[in-house]
Amino acid sequence: MMNARDVKTIDDARRIVGERGLSHVKVGLFDNDGVMRGKYMSREKFFSSLESGFAFCDVVLGWDVKDQLYDNASYTGWHTGYPDAPVRILPHSCRDIPFEGGMLLFLSEFDRQAEAVCPRGTLQRVIRRCNEMGLEPYAALEYEFFMFDETPESAREKGYRNLKPITPDWFGYSMLRNSVHAELYHDILEMSEAMDFPIEGLHTETGPGVLEAAIAVDHAEAAADKAALFKTFMKILAQRKGMMATFMAKWSGKYPGQSGHIHVSLRHKDTGKSAFHDPDQPHCMSKLQRHFVAGQQRLMPEMLCMTAPTLNSYRRLIPGYWAPTDATWGVENRTAALRVIPGSDKSQRQEYRLGSADANPYLALSVALASGLYGVMHEWEPTDPVEGNAYEMTHPAELALPRTLWDAAQRLKTSVAARELFGDAFVEHFAASREWEEREYRKHVSDWELDRYFEII
Repeated sequence: MMNARDVKTIDDARRIVGERGLSHVKVGLFDNDGVMRGKYMSREKFFSSLESGFAFCDVVLGWDVKDQLYDNASYTGWHTGYPDAPVRILPHSCRDIPFEGGMLLFLSEFDRQAEAVCPRGTLQRVIRRCNEMGLEPYAALEYEFFMFDETPESAREKGYRNLKPITPDWFGYSMLRNSVHAELYHDILEMSEAMDFPIEGLHTETGPGVLEAAIAVDHAEAAADKAALFKTFMKILAQRKGMMATFMAKWSGKYPGQSGHIHVSLRHKDTGKSAFHDPDQPHCMSKLQRHFVAGQQRLMPEMLCMTAPTLNSYRRLIPGYWAPTDATWGVENRTAALRVIPGSDKSQRQEYRLGSADANPYLALSVALASGLYGVMHEWEPTDPVEGNAYEMTHPAELALPRTLWDAAQRLKTSVAARELFGDAFVEHFAASREWEEREYRKHVSDWELDRYFEII
């Protein structure tokens, strides 16, 4: 019998479905916000779609996380009638779903015109640019997420207040917690192995019920797939166990925010050697890595809304809570937005620490790679590295990050680099979706406003 992760071609996909006698398979893709959308598809339809693709209503590129329709997007909307968009199935993405009795999952991505605004398609364009420069990109993403003894129903009944985390108090790297809840940890690790997003490290972080998972390094395309699948199926696993997992950037003002750090490296296609490692230079940083850091640093404010894509993302970006507030870099410095990690040819890399857990992995990784490549293309040089606590220092005004999602969207819209790297269609569409998100929030009357103004003002 064929293993799911051995599937590489259309013929392989047909073979494994036939061997398992499946009447249906699952197909899925990811929308603007990194939310997985999909369906069960009959065997006959799946076999046909392997060759010629299938149609998926393009409304999934035209609505928000609450299925509310953007009123400001030009790609799709009432003015287009929300037609079907072509989608291609990716045979090599085949995975087992451990709790569905032999069921298979295949990832898909938008094709033709829709590819211009598809998150996975955007990352593919960045990877192609890498390859044209003679480089292969690698990445590993890591996520912090809170776990609760709640269900979707109980959380709504409570109005998302007074939720009960699975463990109390602050207790990072706790052997006590991971031993008491060993069954949960084992289920997470086993699912991650079975679905091929293996976890290198899993531990408690500081805060009640918060965990951190570091996904193993892989080629950039595979790394993004693995991150997106991890976020999706971690939430599924939690709910199947009567719990909830959240990847909100900051679910409570009492606790640190949740990061989605991105480790990236480049290797030369012709030699296979690290493009970042030069043992004769300070911190083993090659000239190319310096240019790469400079690109990430200079373009970080312009592309922030792709790595901090929600209103809630900006609750996390405050001093003193392990999240950067300026586009800084340092060597092994976790107070900086970019952390260079010196090492060997194998391990030399850098960490894009700005990313939050709520970001779409495809878009966050697109920014981390594309901005660095832009620095290489223009041979930019970074500022001096931060030494000490970056939060306590004054930085140049051009390194300041936008403080709101609206401002971040405006920076993206006017970014020459973003349009060159991601395409006008993507920039216009994604910026519009973030403007929509901000406008939806402005309709909301918060508890803070009611408490402050209702009686007294």
